[in-house]
Order: sequence, then C-alpha cells, then structure tokens
Amino acid sequence: MKEPTTRNYKAVVSDIADGFVVANPLYLKSYDAQSLKPLRDSLERFLIDIKKMPFPYNKPDAIRERNLRLQRIYTAMSIINNYARDNKLVLEEQKKQARKMIRYF
Repeated sequence: MKEPTTRNYKAVVSDIADGFVVANPLYLKSYDAQSLKPLRDSLERFLIDIKKMPFPYNKPDAIRERNLRLQRIYTAMSIINNYARDNKLVLEEQKKQARKMIRYF
C-alpha cells in the first residue's frame, strides 16, 4: 500500500501565489482526491486573506503585485476544479451538504 505523503499546503499556496509553482494538470497528477480538497480549501483561505489586507492606494507596484497574486490563485482554483471534473473526482460533497442544512433552517 502506498504511504500517504504529507504536504505543507500553506507553503504550496504561497508558492502558487508568488508564481514559483504553476498549477497545471501535469503538476496536479501527484495529488489524489483527498489531497486536492485541502489544497483548494487552502487556496480559498489565502484568497480571502489577501482580500482582507488593506488596499495599497497610490502604490502602483503594490497594486500590481496584489492583483497578480489574486489572479494566480483564482486561476489555480479554476484549474483544480476543471482537473477534478475531468478526472471525475468529487470535491464538493461537504459544501452541498452544508447548503442542504442551511436551507432547512
């Protein structure tokens, strides 16, 4: 049986946001469904954290850097979702169940 690999998702997400790692289908082949979920969730959390930071007015370089990071994260999330759909991996179970619970209340 294959041993599960431990990954530091925060470091991977930071590398993706900074442009050191490009999330593409070849890169995602090493991930299975159980490791794609935390990666995508970490990307969502990092996206929210960047949006929470104060906007750098009158600093064009800082604005450009912020927008590039947001774009890289959003693109990586889209690629992960499409990769999961193409390989028939289920990533949305928990959110669907949460939505059903919310509707009843």
